[in-house]
Amino acid sequence: MIAKIVKGSSFRGVVNYILDKEKDAKILVCDGLFAENKDTIAMSFEAQSKMNPKVTKPVGHISLAFHKEDEHRLTDRAMAGIALEYLKEMGITDTQILIVRHLDKEHPHVHIAFNRIANNGRTISDRNERIRSARICKELTRKYNLYFADGKEQVKRHRLKEPDKTKYELYSILKEEVSRCRNWNILAANLEKQGVEMRFKYKGKSDEVQGVVFTMNGYSFSGSKIDRRFSYSKIDAALERNKRTERMEMQPPSCREEQSTFPTEPRGNDDLYSGSIGLFIPDSADGQAEENRFEEQLKRMNKKKKQRKIRF
Repeated sequence: MIAKIVKGSSFRGVVNYILDKEKDAKILVCDGLFAENKDTIAMSFEAQSKMNPKVTKPVGHISLAFHKEDEHRLTDRAMAGIALEYLKEMGITDTQILIVRHLDKEHPHVHIAFNRIANNGRTISDRNERIRSARICKELTRKYNLYFADGKEQVKRHRLKEPDKTKYELYSILKEEVSRCRNWNILAANLEKQGVEMRFKYKGKSDEVQGVVFTMNGYSFSGSKIDRRFSYSKIDAALERNKRTERMEMQPPSCREEQSTFPTEPRGNDDLYSGSIGLFIPDSADGQAEENRFEEQLKRMNKKKKQRKIRF
C-alpha cells in the first residue's frame, strides 16, 4: 500500500479528474457534499473552503495504491474501510471527503479528495505528512496482511550462488503455497512434492512450537530468515485466513460480507458505497435551476450546527 499526497487550489479540477468516466470511476464514500453531479460536489467543497480564505491551497488529493496480488481481497467495501482508517490516522477527520475507486489500471487504487478546511473552519495540519503517511501505510499493510513489495522478485537469481540460490527458490515456493494452503498438513505435503522438508522448532522440551525450518538442496533456513512473512506465527495466521476464506466462499453471498476481515465503512450511503453513478444528472440539465437548487440546499445546511456532518 502506497500513498501519494498532493495539495492544490482547484476543487473543480480534482473532482473532474477522479470522476472521469474514462477511468471507470466508482464512488465509494461521499461525506458532507451535495452529490447530484460533479458541479455540485465541487461547489460544496468550494463553499466550505471560504470559511478560511487565508489558505491558498485548500484541496487535498491522496491516491492509495495496492499491489495487484491483493486484488481478489480488495472489495469496494474493504478499500473504502482502509482508506477511511488511513484518513483517521492521518488526522484528516471532520471534513468533506470523496473517495473514488478507479478501475483503469491493473493494480487496485482509490483517489481521495478532501477539504483541508474542516467543518469548523480550522485548517487540517499537513505537518510531516509524508513521513506520517509512509508509517501509516506500512502499519495498515501489516495489519491487513497486504502484499509487501520487498524487491525479492527483481533479484537476478541466475547470478546467485549457494546458499542464496536455494533461499530465493524457497521464497518463491513458500510464497505460492502459503497463499493457497489452509493448514500445516497440506502445506507440508505440497512442499514435500517440491523437494522441501519442513520441521518445527519447539521451546525447550515442551510441545510449544517456537519456529519453523525449511530444508532444500541440503540447506536449511528458518522461515523468518527466508522472509519475515514466513515466520511460524505469520504462516499460521495466513493458513487460518485461507481456511476462513474457503469457508466463506462456500456460504451464500449474503453471509460473506459480515465475516470480512477488512474494516466495514463507518459512514456513507449504501448507494454511494456501491458506486452508483446514477447520482449524476444529465449534462443537458438546466444550469441555472441547478444553481438555485444548490443555493437553497446550502441555506438549509447553514442553519444546522457547524459540527454536524451531512451525509448523502
